[in-house]
Amino acid sequence: MILQDILTNKIITALQELYGVTLDSVEFQATRRDFEGDITVVIFPMLKVVKGNPVQIGEALGAYLEANVAQVSKFNVVKGFLNIVLSDSYYLDFFTGINNDANFGLIPQGTEAMMVEYSSPNTNKPLHLGHIRNNLLGYSVAEILKASGKKVYKTQIINDRGIHICKSMLAWQRFGNGETPQSTGLKGDKLVGNYYVKFDQEYKKEIEHLKEEGKTEEESKAQAPMMIAAQEMLRKWEAGDADTVALWEMMNGWVYEGFEETYHKLGVDFDSYYYESDTYLLGKDNIEEGLQKGVFFKKSDGSVWCDLTADGLDEKIVLRSDGTAVYMTQDIGTAIQRVKDHPDVNGMIYTVGNEQDYHFKVLFLILKKLGYRWAEHLYHLSYGMVDLPSGKMKSREGTVVDADDLIDEMTQTAKTISEELGKIDDLSSEEKDELYRIIGLGALKYYILKVDPKKRILFDPKESVDFQGNTGPFIQYTYARIQSILRKAGALAKPAEIESLILHPKEKELLKQLQFFPEKVQEAAASYSPALIANYTYELVKEFNSFYQNVPILGTEDEKEKYFRVALSTAVGSVIKTAFGLLGIQVPERM
Repeated sequence: MILQDILTNKIITALQELYGVTLDSVEFQATRRDFEGDITVVIFPMLKVVKGNPVQIGEALGAYLEANVAQVSKFNVVKGFLNIVLSDSYYLDFFTGINNDANFGLIPQGTEAMMVEYSSPNTNKPLHLGHIRNNLLGYSVAEILKASGKKVYKTQIINDRGIHICKSMLAWQRFGNGETPQSTGLKGDKLVGNYYVKFDQEYKKEIEHLKEEGKTEEESKAQAPMMIAAQEMLRKWEAGDADTVALWEMMNGWVYEGFEETYHKLGVDFDSYYYESDTYLLGKDNIEEGLQKGVFFKKSDGSVWCDLTADGLDEKIVLRSDGTAVYMTQDIGTAIQRVKDHPDVNGMIYTVGNEQDYHFKVLFLILKKLGYRWAEHLYHLSYGMVDLPSGKMKSREGTVVDADDLIDEMTQTAKTISEELGKIDDLSSEEKDELYRIIGLGALKYYILKVDPKKRILFDPKESVDFQGNTGPFIQYTYARIQSILRKAGALAKPAEIESLILHPKEKELLKQLQFFPEKVQEAAASYSPALIANYTYELVKEFNSFYQNVPILGTEDEKEKYFRVALSTAVGSVIKTAFGLLGIQVPERM
């Protein structure tokens, strides 16, 4: 039984014995740092059933708990708050339970399955900084859900069709001179992205030329030969024209290889892939089903709509008058198909930017109205944009921050700062390169994931690779410090009567912080927020550094103290590694 359950039962019993009243629940909170105590009972809610002075009630309850609960060593009352001091034996029992438990804080996988969608790029350009936030969030949420006991499928839908794809294809056809990733040495996604930019450049020239001839802006955009040709290419693709489909397959193949290389660098993976070219016709049958159920209605022009005005939204088109689908139709069909493919899925998380908030409100509501039980467990992991000091990114103008370039820049920044610190001179060049990669990627991932997903981020690469403050390298450095302590300590024999150890206040604070980890994992899973894990880890590391600076670990003469402090350091290192693993961040053994 966990401590709060024990205390709750005893407090309910105490109120019955002392005051003859019944209480349903007890409110707890962490004790404020400026008061002595480990856990605080809030007295004020009890005044609904217990009449009296809250301080006197707190004193009476404190005395009862001290006399009847072995884990309570003493107490104090501040106004309406009963601060309880827990015994050293309670903390030592807790530590004995988690010592050498590599899975501390993690729940074994159950039968409930969730699907997490992330990345979902277009195949007309390489991944950029915005994709990095998307991938890091989606991957981390998937790992946190796994840690909370869920079975998880990681997936993405690749947007591999449409006018944007045809723009790259057309530009390569006209200006590429047959070049390939092999002939140019460029990653395939970058090569294709260059032609997306090339299309825009040529298209703008044509618009300006038409405007000079007296056409309006809108007329020029519509009549520009490049756009007309791209639209014709799309029609040919949809009609299955062999040459167009062959070109599309070749260029998309280049992009897929480029994407996989970036995913590998970033340390993310997927269990399944969906392609819009396969799914864009899905959903039409579901619209017919919805019409029969009265979920949708037809307008006089033959278009099909869903009336969501009673739900505070508006009317949403789900099928055009000519019978063609809209994005909403595809998303309805794809969601249903995914559950058919994975029948154990009981919910889905969509990692998509906040510009799509309204779209997902509509999608989830329609799926609920269609009667799918799993639609009650759909969540839009909405996130804000990532900005740079230089300003907003624009793909078609070629001003995006390329994901590969950013990863390389982070590695180089980590190298520069590490060399300035000068603590790794005895490592081989290969070991140094691997360390720079781990530090650079850790800095990037932590900087992005420590922020609440809904907030917009101003990303500063140099600030993220700071070895002080709330950064990835600061936490990685503390982990490496712990490993150094463990190497120096070697194998220590467990002394007798370790249970009789008297704990230093810093040891108790560190143990209290460790206790929060399982709860924090569940909280992060429930709120789909890696930021909770990131900031928990920072607080744990701060607590360890305070312990390290104030308490001798290897320097103590007492063998029981040395054994316990080394074991405690081991446990902290293990939790740091586990927590960072949930964020997709590696930790180095040396720094």
